[in-house]
Amino acid sequence: MKKKVLFIDRDGTLLREPADKQIDSFEKMEFLPGCISALAAIARETDFELVLVSNQDGLGTDSFPEKTFWPVQNMLLKLLKTEGIVFSAIHIDPSFPEENSPNRKPCIGMMKRYLQGDYDLENSYVIGDRLTDIQFAKNLACQAIFLNETADLPKGVALHAKKWVEIWEFLRFPPRKVIHSRCTAETDVSIVLNLDGDGNFEISTGIGFFDHMLAQVAKHSGIDLQIKAKGDLYVDEHHTVEDVGIALGEALRAALANKDSISRYGFFLPMDESEAQVAIDFSGRAYLQWHGNFTRERIG
Repeated sequence: MKKKVLFIDRDGTLLREPADKQIDSFEKMEFLPGCISALAAIARETDFELVLVSNQDGLGTDSFPEKTFWPVQNMLLKLLKTEGIVFSAIHIDPSFPEENSPNRKPCIGMMKRYLQGDYDLENSYVIGDRLTDIQFAKNLACQAIFLNETADLPKGVALHAKKWVEIWEFLRFPPRKVIHSRCTAETDVSIVLNLDGDGNFEISTGIGFFDHMLAQVAKHSGIDLQIKAKGDLYVDEHHTVEDVGIALGEALRAALANKDSISRYGFFLPMDESEAQVAIDFSGRAYLQWHGNFTRERIG
């Protein structure tokens, strides 16, 4: 499985940026509120690889000697490590903006190792407080999380957060919405599914009773569900029913992603007219057991 990455800026994102733009003493070292606890939770509860990427203007020159930078940098890493936060890689560009270095954000000269196909950049994020961080994300072909309390929402970001806790919530509980389609020689099925919906539904399969039953799934589960299906009903209904079921299962699997923290579930409902029992196992071991005694050749 390809690795997902959080490319995290330093100054203005982890540490509050001072007026002179240089964190060259311990007195200037101030974490953003909630940064450590949120980042520790992200490291503990998600499967993102953490990478630090920072521009440090003129690092190593008389205006910003390395001897004033590394004590702060090393203390930062030491403090984060005590909370279980460890960066797999650290990339620092020391150039000035006017040098137009290909390694300076938003350029991606330092990021070549992430472009070789081993990383899931589409589902990776850049976290930063500047517009250059957003452009950096675009250049990497990944998504952007903009952490800024004052700036207006820029275009093309997955999240505009004012606090670190918002970033943790977004990454820990991502939107579980899927657009899925299945096309065969007999059917054409398209599905829009949102597991965290309100039970809204729009079902059109050409089979009235089947539409009704699918609507009950959406209504009573609380998911939003749109299904449009065209099939060879002039031959028989079973191709449409079968392929809608397959497509719906594929959509559910995609929406559940890695199924982290999801357990088996059972439900029992005795009613005046009937008795219903349901057991659901999303573990991936497909198995169906069906017992029924019918006095009619069909239902509905």
